[in-house]
Amino acid sequence: MDHEPLLISTIAAGLTAAFVGGVAARRLRLPPIVGYLLAGVAVGPFTPGLIADTAVATELAEIGVVLLMFGVGIRLSIRDLLAVGTIAVLGAVGQSAVTTLLGAGLGLLLGWEIGGALVLGLALSIASTVVLLRALEDLHEFERAPGRIAVGWSIVQDLLTVGVLVLMPALAPLLGGSGGTAAGGWGPVGELALALARAGIFAALMVVVGARLVPWLLATVAREGSRELFTLGVLAVALGIAVLSSAVFGVSLALGAFLAGAVVGESDLSHQAAADALPLRDAFAVLFFVSAGMLFDPAFLLSHPLPILGVVALVVGVKWLAGFVIVMGLGHPLRAGLTVAAVLAQVGEFSFVLATLGRGLGLLPANGFQLIVAGALISITLNPLLCAAIEPLERRVRERPRLLALLERGTGDLGRLATRAGEEPARGHAILCGYGRVGRIIGPALGRRGFRFVVISLDRRDVEALRHEGVDALYGDAAQPDLLDAAGVERARMVISAIDDAQATRLIVERARARNPRI
Repeated sequence: MDHEPLLISTIAAGLTAAFVGGVAARRLRLPPIVGYLLAGVAVGPFTPGLIADTAVATELAEIGVVLLMFGVGIRLSIRDLLAVGTIAVLGAVGQSAVTTLLGAGLGLLLGWEIGGALVLGLALSIASTVVLLRALEDLHEFERAPGRIAVGWSIVQDLLTVGVLVLMPALAPLLGGSGGTAAGGWGPVGELALALARAGIFAALMVVVGARLVPWLLATVAREGSRELFTLGVLAVALGIAVLSSAVFGVSLALGAFLAGAVVGESDLSHQAAADALPLRDAFAVLFFVSAGMLFDPAFLLSHPLPILGVVALVVGVKWLAGFVIVMGLGHPLRAGLTVAAVLAQVGEFSFVLATLGRGLGLLPANGFQLIVAGALISITLNPLLCAAIEPLERRVRERPRLLALLERGTGDLGRLATRAGEEPARGHAILCGYGRVGRIIGPALGRRGFRFVVISLDRRDVEALRHEGVDALYGDAAQPDLLDAAGVERARMVISAIDDAQATRLIVERARARNPRI
């Protein structure tokens, strides 16, 4: 490929191989992601035949990450993320700590020095944002409570990783590596404080200045009546702010793009901006999976089966279990625990960055990088299967009331209606399933007409706020029969589904009519 333009050749090879691999995977009833990863292996430097440029493919994949995080920022407001701040912080820190310690233990068992073992543990603790977002989209959970928890969790992990990347060069000599002192002589703590201060300044500028400037800019461009110019403006905002955040403030490209999307989301043009960025986002996201596959050496899989098996067990098993226990322990329903645990049980892009730095500092052994890449490749391939197991696993647990009560004991009394002295149970009322943008319009409208209603929501914050206002509300999945019974479905006059999950809506209708045919 030396005689061809490198960028064009890499894009052509990557997208063509991904197309062939994706179609083959679908024909075999496998997730398309598996085909994209194997396509990357096929055009990578470790297999004969056509070889795409790994460095160029990695940079193209970074564009996909930026556009994905920009789209996340548009669709999830800062308010949504602050609402799940507690569980996102506790979950990310707790899961990362458990995975890092066990991963480091695995590294020590392999005979590595403490520095390389810690790099392995840290790399395995970070979930891929790209894989997580794809999984949430497929599960239709992106804008529901489990999706917000998972995205917030991932963002906190990314912030933790930025801190690790800042500290690693300064700490490398103490861990047996070849790094030097922190840049500028600040020392590890000073460098971390400086990095956090820069990130804080950038976030403040985006909230104070960007939230006014960016929507005004897009509105001005929209008045010109040119679709092409508006699309260009959206891409310029997404990529420009991401690069500025990295170059000036030392913030990761992904975090910069997320904040850019958050300020665009405050604009009336946010839906059009998201739609314009969608085609490019999908194309470059595919290149991310191709670039991940290009890093993998198939011969390593055959020569080191046991270490790879240990890494996969840690990522798919231990990370899943840690995520599930944390979510359930903090009082969230079963569906949220299963969803968050599944979508986070993989590793990806930041793991490669961390492994590359660890190798450059002399901390990670020669085989360490390939071990992390193998773990990422296999865990990403298995992740759709974990997500597909959510519904049957939830159904099996709900068939065992004692086990369900044990797992959901942290929800307290939010799964039961509060009884007030002298008040009769609700009769002839409405059951409002979901309290998002639509539910917040319907609920007050019912209240103004004196129509009593009960809300069922997966957003714990909404349930607590409604109860504080004297509105009957239940916490959990409205498609579950026990919650419909708790809401008095046998005595209700109507059920209103205000959620955007078609499958859940069908279940709500079927189960409500099974208990009350006249509803």
